[in-house]
Amino acid sequence: MLIGEYIHGVDEKNRLSLPAKFRKETGKRLVVAPGLDNCLFVFTQKEWQRISEALAKTNLLQSNNRSFSRFFFGGAVEVSTDNIGRILIPDFLKTYADLKNEVIVIGVQNRLEIWSTKRWQNYKKIAVEKADDLAERLGELGIL
Repeated sequence: MLIGEYIHGVDEKNRLSLPAKFRKETGKRLVVAPGLDNCLFVFTQKEWQRISEALAKTNLLQSNNRSFSRFFFGGAVEVSTDNIGRILIPDFLKTYADLKNEVIVIGVQNRLEIWSTKRWQNYKKIAVEKADDLAERLGELGIL
């Protein structure tokens, strides 16, 4: 399971060194995709396959399904870690997520998320303020 929050840098060649803890769990080949809330999602090959198969079962005739698939799959790229654990983030994904020199890499169960430091701080502040309400809703669903 991928968990934790780390501050890392993106170099001038758009390379990001993944935290060593995550490299052990993710392997060498990954998929980077545009995520929700303007972050990037990073999946292992196995998890990407699972998600792809699930989304392939959605109804192609529904506009929302087509739109999300275009957004998600059209913006995804396969990457490999180099010998020191760096991945290359394409310019269009770096722009989408507004990534600068310093980024936040978080583990979220089955994926990594890469956030701009500013966006993550803003998002986290709101999430902390809503944590009790969110927990209450999950409790109503019988999850917690």
